[in-house]
Amino acid sequence: MFLHNHIWSAIDELASRSNMSTSGLAKCSGLDPTTFNKSKRFTADGRPRWPTTESVAKILKATGSNIVEFAMLVNGQGGCAAPNSTIIPMIGLNQSDSSGYFDDKGLPTGSHWDALAFPGLKDQRIYGLEINGDDYAPVYRDGDVLVVSPTSTLRRGDRIVMRYRDGKMAIRTLCRQTARVLETVGFKADEAPVTDPLERLAWFARIVWVSQ
Repeated sequence: MFLHNHIWSAIDELASRSNMSTSGLAKCSGLDPTTFNKSKRFTADGRPRWPTTESVAKILKATGSNIVEFAMLVNGQGGCAAPNSTIIPMIGLNQSDSSGYFDDKGLPTGSHWDALAFPGLKDQRIYGLEINGDDYAPVYRDGDVLVVSPTSTLRRGDRIVMRYRDGKMAIRTLCRQTARVLETVGFKADEAPVTDPLERLAWFARIVWVSQ
């Protein structure tokens, strides 16, 4: 779990990176200037006082930051992530159909992502998609997290995430890729391959790891 002093240290660091004092950061965010004062971090009887999620959301908006960057600041202070892990952005697959989560290259964008501590890979461009429901069972079940790399080279047999230009997302297995089409197959035994013209697709990316 996140520790009290790590959260406050992350707020201090965010203020410093924005060339502001914590009082200036609070004021800029529409909060009382004393919100983040050191005297406010403990109650009168010495118990830890935590910043509210609303105040954190406001300072992220004011500084143009997002929850992933904030989690990385917390982790830099020795937060909840395991040693040698990377904080990566994560959303539910059911959210990913919405606009505002990816740029035109399939890279995460926006400030509404959650965060995941992921061991091993150090590619900051990877992200996580959490499976919601049983649409992809028994291969992927509700709660499984797929780690996706938009920059990995694709090979026949790779499992991939596809985003169509209409916003629809799909998870399939790559059969063949040419300069004009992408041929994929689903996970049901009797399912025939589907050929999509590349102009139908916004992007597609390789699944490099699954937590099951």
